[in-house]
Amino acid sequence: MSQIASAVKNEPPPSVHPPEDEHGMKHQISITHSNAEEKVDKDTPCILRPFRSIQRAYLTLKGDISSICLLLFLYLLQGIPLGLIAAVPLLLQSKGITYSQQAVFSFSHWPFSMKLLWAPIVDSLFFRRIGRRKSWMVPCQYLIGTFLLVVSYYVNQIMGTDGSGTPNIFFLMCVFLPLNFLAATQDIAVDGWALTMLSRKNVGYASTCNVVGQTVGFFMGNVVFLTLQSKDFANKWIRTVPQDKGLVEFDGFVFFWGWVFIVSTTLVFIFKKEVDHSSPSAQDKMENQSDDEIHLNVFQTYSILLKILCLKPMRIMVVLLLTAKIAFAAADSMTDLKLINAGITADKIASISIFLTPLQIILPWLLGKQIAGPKPLNVYLLAYPYRIVMGVVFAALVFWTPYFRLPNGEYPYTYYGIWISAFYLHQIASYCYFLSLMAFFAQISDPKIGGTYMTLLNTLSNLGGNWPSTFVLSVTDFFNKKNCVSSTTKAVLGTCSKKAEEELCKAGGDICEFEVDGYYISIGICAIIGVIWYKIFYKRLQMFQKIPRSEWSVIKAKN
Repeated sequence: MSQIASAVKNEPPPSVHPPEDEHGMKHQISITHSNAEEKVDKDTPCILRPFRSIQRAYLTLKGDISSICLLLFLYLLQGIPLGLIAAVPLLLQSKGITYSQQAVFSFSHWPFSMKLLWAPIVDSLFFRRIGRRKSWMVPCQYLIGTFLLVVSYYVNQIMGTDGSGTPNIFFLMCVFLPLNFLAATQDIAVDGWALTMLSRKNVGYASTCNVVGQTVGFFMGNVVFLTLQSKDFANKWIRTVPQDKGLVEFDGFVFFWGWVFIVSTTLVFIFKKEVDHSSPSAQDKMENQSDDEIHLNVFQTYSILLKILCLKPMRIMVVLLLTAKIAFAAADSMTDLKLINAGITADKIASISIFLTPLQIILPWLLGKQIAGPKPLNVYLLAYPYRIVMGVVFAALVFWTPYFRLPNGEYPYTYYGIWISAFYLHQIASYCYFLSLMAFFAQISDPKIGGTYMTLLNTLSNLGGNWPSTFVLSVTDFFNKKNCVSSTTKAVLGTCSKKAEEELCKAGGDICEFEVDGYYISIGICAIIGVIWYKIFYKRLQMFQKIPRSEWSVIKAKN
């Protein structure tokens, strides 16, 4: 649930090319057009206004609809392996592994945070006959498909679901890390392609394609998979004769998507040509397929990257992005795991997430107007404290969870309704935070080095989320203090904080209970750090929106 929003990026109308002058011609045209639209809306009967909005949207997107559909599909494919990787910790937690072991597996998420190291290579080396972005996207997707097909034959053994024993956490991490590496490389190529695939007026919708596509893909690879692999879900809602397995198995699901990657990549490779539509003269360049982006070799691209990092506003941005998500690390990385420990199965958590999916798809479109202006970070500043508050709310709900548990071990529908409401509020805050930041990235990124610049910003943002989560998972076990309590007399028989002590306690028929739960300590520490961070960076974030776009560029425009 709390992981659903982890794999997405940004949103509509925030154009990559905002008005150069606050009082310039483009801005004036925008205002005139906006006023005309408002007048039309006022003159149109209320019942017809939704149809007028649909008509305007169609006219705006006309000519780019097929490209938008392709981008949605490419980002959907990208979300599949991300969803699978996010599902594994829930399956592992049901097997009783520790937070420290979860921290080891969390390194499989890191390629998205480290892709900056090879992004310049992806942005610089390519075969012109194939296309700048397809040169990387096509082989990456072929490799992902092949990788999934091979893994499908061994995944049950690695997970320990074939009766071979406990999961091999380190080997699991080594298996899924290269899969995420390939997905991250594909992401670099698709992000860069999106900037030139769409026309200049619609380039802001690339972020919406990213958010919606990855959300749907993540949903299918995570929520749909966890639901279909659950025998409890299948026996309760679908089958008339109970069985000891779900509708699909891990190996079958992975095998299916391996073939989807291979077949769809072949079709894109054959039928989709790369043409730069971001230039106003794209129609004149259709035949020779020239490219407005600056072609740099690997060393020049790394040099440009270093220059970007040395820009004065970027130095502050780096610190901001690497520390902003410390406030949410414990809540986002551990809440689902605590619910698993409380007896809520992974498929139940997935079922709760189903109710969040419409919001995750619709919300980016609804927020378009709010983040399309020159100050999208205003939304970010409003959302940040609410995310901190929601972390504390999660901790309170986890604390009260045992009181909702029925004698048969189940939980009433009221309990799930409370969690759905809480996650709705959390998703609203998360998406406002996330989309406003991505809209700002789109405004300051230089399209001439679009792939590298956007990858730099997204990489810093992802790294700022991954390292705190891994760190919090690795240290939380040290905060835990458990006692072995007699099942009959309720007397404390000793400590059972270590795995071996816990197994010994349970083997004797006794109960290993928390005296001090590190989850709540981690939530509190992260929230305090978040409040301090907000006070430090509030004015700096407001200042970022006043900096001219030229201050963020390392390639100055020619007069």
